[in-house]
Amino acid sequence: MIEPFQKPFLQDISNTVFAQSGCQVHLLRLDVIHPGISGNKWYKLKYNLEEAVSSGFDTILTFGGAYSNHIHASSIAAAKAGLKSIGVIRGERVEPLNPTLHDAEKNGMVLHFISRSDYRRKNETKFIGEMKRTFGDFYVVPEGGTNSLAVKGTTEILLDITEEYDYIMTSVGTGGTMAGLICGLKGGKRVIGISVLKGDFLVSEVEKLVLAYSGKSYKNWEIIEDYHFGGYAKFNEDLISFINEFRSVTGIALDPIYTGKMMSGLKKMTRKGFFKPNTKVVALHTGGLQGIRGFNDRFGNLIQEE
Repeated sequence: MIEPFQKPFLQDISNTVFAQSGCQVHLLRLDVIHPGISGNKWYKLKYNLEEAVSSGFDTILTFGGAYSNHIHASSIAAAKAGLKSIGVIRGERVEPLNPTLHDAEKNGMVLHFISRSDYRRKNETKFIGEMKRTFGDFYVVPEGGTNSLAVKGTTEILLDITEEYDYIMTSVGTGGTMAGLICGLKGGKRVIGISVLKGDFLVSEVEKLVLAYSGKSYKNWEIIEDYHFGGYAKFNEDLISFINEFRSVTGIALDPIYTGKMMSGLKKMTRKGFFKPNTKVVALHTGGLQGIRGFNDRFGNLIQEE
């Protein structure tokens, strides 16, 4: 239903920032899939939108923060699928809208702002009922797009890996992409998640998603919590310096919320000897580059842009 703009490809970055590690590191460029529905969002939305259409819905409703990659991608994907979209946004409307929300509204998404306390009710049946009384019927796409249909979509990321590898690595926010990788590998190889959130709850979230989709539990994965830089959307000079250096050396942009943290963590892990020499690692570039504009608006053009 949503045609990719470009096929993902593997880019060897072993001889750049990882030159002294002895590892062979490839970046799977999911960010090139589509100019608006980039990275893992393309996979997570694919089957959700197909289900919405096949079930007879003409509208999707989903959730996110003011700078959400998911909100941005959903607004584009829904329009391309011929669906109307509603974005339930955590917090108050602030004019002018930031670049993410401006784009979403321009793409036809109706933005509905709610308090943080109401946002915590987003998974409650009563809350969904209230939204239906306001907007009429709709198909619910969860926050971050993460559900079993998203897991189904993200299993297909593995089809784009054309070389042998020992580890596959991804950033972890809601856990859907990592769960898809685990389910797709069916116990083979190793999956490492770099948490971008503070706290240890993601392990149980991923376990639930894997079990719900596959009916099985696997042991070939772990989530590392050492590289979140203080929590979701938190950062410091070290992270910004790494992102800018990485772009300068490789020509590849990284976002500061997800892939930037993962790649910084991967570099530190290789220097600490986490991987044996000649280990082959595939890291996922999960997109999110649209968020750099809003980040720079807030914090003063810290990240290099074209």
